[in-house]
Amino acid sequence: MTQDDRKTTHFGNQTVPEEEKAGRVHGVFTNVASKYDVMNDAMSMGIHRVWKDAMLDWLAPRAGQRLLDVAGGTGDIAFRFLSRAPAATATVCDMTESMLVAGRGRAEAGGCADRLDWVVGDAMALPFADASFDVYTISFGIRNVTRIDEALREAYRVLRPGGRLMVLEFSHLPNPLMQRAYDLYSFNVIPRMGQAIAGDRDSYQYLVESIRKFPDQDRFAGMIVDAGFGNVKYRNLSFGIAALHSGWKI
Repeated sequence: MTQDDRKTTHFGNQTVPEEEKAGRVHGVFTNVASKYDVMNDAMSMGIHRVWKDAMLDWLAPRAGQRLLDVAGGTGDIAFRFLSRAPAATATVCDMTESMLVAGRGRAEAGGCADRLDWVVGDAMALPFADASFDVYTISFGIRNVTRIDEALREAYRVLRPGGRLMVLEFSHLPNPLMQRAYDLYSFNVIPRMGQAIAGDRDSYQYLVESIRKFPDQDRFAGMIVDAGFGNVKYRNLSFGIAALHSGWKI
């Protein structure tokens, strides 16, 4: 295959060969791992915690369930899940080992390490058997996947019949004026925060750009349906700055 024949994708506002994106994303999250949770609080003024709680409210974890949290990084969703379903177990899967290392430290400090597994893996080729989990979550991670449709098909594969998919991701505001104001904040403030707090402007410039490249709520819901899920619904959070998408393996 010649260079001209290679498939391309976006890395923020850049066009790159598909085979390069995963490595670039891995570099971004390796760079920000130690400051990831602090930056989440700073960028969203703490609202990401409210969004994650809303995710768990809709998910309604039950005792005995087995959760797979993909792109789970430092374990925020897994910790919330286990706190609401004490007899449940969780596996956090992420392509960036340094994020998992940070999460393990949190788990040990929080006393739930015995119910948590940490696995390095790719959302497009999960290292798990078919029908292994009751719940699949991915929070602020699916927009970084090279081929989102493949990740959704993998989610369907590893879920048991009756299992549930829940995605939390930045999305699009339906009001153009509000979207413009949000974009001004995102592109002008967040990279500067990244430089000041994490010493890394470029990684946060990419993260902001990747949000704008992600499909809107209806298009993404359609992708979930195409992957085989039923009863697909979404809920906007903070007017659509973020959105929750839910689907079931029926």
